[in-house]
Amino acid sequence: MVEFGELVRGDRVRANTPREINEAIDSKIASSVRFYTDRTDYEISKRIDDLDHEWDIERYIEANAAVLSFIGVVYGLKGNKKWFVLPILVSIFLLQHAVQGWCPPVSVFRRFFVRTRKEIEAEKYALKALRGDFERVSFKENKEKGAKEAVSGSRSA
Repeated sequence: MVEFGELVRGDRVRANTPREINEAIDSKIASSVRFYTDRTDYEISKRIDDLDHEWDIERYIEANAAVLSFIGVVYGLKGNKKWFVLPILVSIFLLQHAVQGWCPPVSVFRRFFVRTRKEIEAEKYALKALRGDFERVSFKENKEKGAKEAVSGSRSA
């Protein structure tokens, strides 16, 4: 059984997320991969395509920051200067996230099981292995490598 936590080692968001949330996300990934073990290549490819379009936590953080900053500026310009605190606070959170890999909105999004890019990629990797991509790639790469060596060897002789 693949340990998805091992595949995403070094992820700062995961390091700052409670263990039970990480385990729940890993469990969902494993469940998804098990579901696709009996599916066709087309169905697996469709899931991989869906994963390519899935928003990761970084994108949620960026979108959240943009929306909240915009709201703060608009209401601040309409006359209530207190609203300018919102974009300042959002900027502080973004800086904190850039430096530490964590900020308060991360906890909120993780509780809704928003995944990191590495977690999404771990599921894609497992699905591609199910589909047999790596056998085809390694065969093709070895074939191309052998052809290149043959060509370069014949030129040096």
